[in-house]
Amino acid sequence: MKQTEVIMGMPITIDVVDEAAPDTLPSIFKYFRKIDECYSPYKTTSEVSKANGGTPIERLSAEFRWILDLCAQTKSETMGYFDAYHGSNLDPSGLVKGWAIQNAANQLRLKRHANFYIEAGGDVQIDGLNEDGKPWSLGIRNPFDTQTIVKHLALSGCGVATSGTYIRGDHIYDPVHDFTAPTAIQSITIIGPNVYDADRFATAAFAMGLDGIGFIENLNGFEAYMIDDTQTATFTSGLSRYVA
Repeated sequence: MKQTEVIMGMPITIDVVDEAAPDTLPSIFKYFRKIDECYSPYKTTSEVSKANGGTPIERLSAEFRWILDLCAQTKSETMGYFDAYHGSNLDPSGLVKGWAIQNAANQLRLKRHANFYIEAGGDVQIDGLNEDGKPWSLGIRNPFDTQTIVKHLALSGCGVATSGTYIRGDHIYDPVHDFTAPTAIQSITIIGPNVYDADRFATAAFAMGLDGIGFIENLNGFEAYMIDDTQTATFTSGLSRYVA
């Protein structure tokens, strides 16, 4: 059972290999729409917009406050390179997407699904095997020619996230150095134990520029593939075990 819907301004695809009830995918897409309503900085009724409009944090939901705690934790873990605030403006999008995908995956697991794939805007949670009984196949795109795949990966039981400028332009900034745009890097793809961690660390690693690959190399359980401005690829020491 496979379906794609556009939510949060991006295509979200869910592919469940195991036999699923008719309401399984609609319920997951309904969850993503709820997340969009709560956390989109572009919706005036969202909790993010309310916080930016001056509503005291303590008057917002417990879940929203938990998201802010996760953002603060990630900021600490990344030496400040992940920051949900740009000045006084709050935007936790760099964490919320991976967190939402991970929660959706947990909902499928509760329904006893073991083989599935959830992708939202290029960030992926992969469980089990594909319909052929093999690891899921995923390609890393060339940021200089997005129709070209530079690495084919075979994956199971992990999360993958890519940060870059080749689709959305400059949207990730270096909060440690006055929110300047990172230079010398085009994209970085992170493979981690789950999509939540892969996504938040991909955002921070991209903000680090060329130093991001070293940060991931020293992060236990994670691998990365970086492409810089000279079209040179650099990857962590354990990436080869995922290459198809």
